[in-house]
Amino acid sequence: AFDHVFSGFQFLGIILVTAIPFGIYDLVEAMDNVESAEAAGDHYPTTRVLTADGVVSLIGCLMGNPFINAVYIGHPGWKAMGGRIGYSAATGLMVIVLCWFGIVALLLALIPIVAISPILLYIGMLIGAQAFQTTPASHAPAIVLAMTPHLAAWAKVQIDGALGAAGTSAAAVGIDKMANMGVLYHGLELMGGGAILSGLVLGAIAVFVIEKQFLNAAGFAAAGAVLTYFGLMHGEAIGIGKGLGVTPSISLAYAMVAGLLYVCAHSPAGASEPKTMTTEPHGKLEPAE
Repeated sequence: AFDHVFSGFQFLGIILVTAIPFGIYDLVEAMDNVESAEAAGDHYPTTRVLTADGVVSLIGCLMGNPFINAVYIGHPGWKAMGGRIGYSAATGLMVIVLCWFGIVALLLALIPIVAISPILLYIGMLIGAQAFQTTPASHAPAIVLAMTPHLAAWAKVQIDGALGAAGTSAAAVGIDKMANMGVLYHGLELMGGGAILSGLVLGAIAVFVIEKQFLNAAGFAAAGAVLTYFGLMHGEAIGIGKGLGVTPSISLAYAMVAGLLYVCAHSPAGASEPKTMTTEPHGKLEPAE
């Protein structure tokens, strides 16, 4: 039994390519959601929120819970609907009761998934809308660019699912044959690998380029080159390949972009008047009548 605990370490590289970006994403998401609440007129201390989030997750892991605690998205929407602290308390109490009495499986059998899934659509609409509403209009291209890796990852999952249902795979069908039919599977695979981190890096680069803060943009591009070299971005597993990195061409591309942005930062035109990122004050959202 003791050996079984460590038997999964052979898959560590594959797991970490998801676990590390997801951990970073969870941290960023928690801060984003605190900012989302701030935009709705409610201030919460970020450090205390993140600490409580991490401590509760660790306690849950020690007790065998595979699910992390998370600061959930949608504060402005829940507030506009009239939700307060009692909403969270009632939800937590309901989950405890359902788990204690073991009726979760029964409810999942009785309630079809199609009746539950629309809430995810609603949450996605809230996230997408607020991303554009609470940021400067000039940052809209950066938001769209940051979503691109996630769309690529989603498309790859859909293709893999369809091929799997047909009893085959992309490798069996042939990547070149798929490309000839307009299905750029390899491109989706590269763009969608480590989508959480690559979305953050691409979005940051775009924002700083828009704001003419080229040195900061170069820093994020350099970080993208390093992360891509080790497979944390645009790769299926962590490693260094044959010493050239998991995806050397993409890593080199990030490095070249970093060099170009560094040159722009020290050119007379790029170093003249960098813009300052500002946003208009956010109005408070009142609960619905």
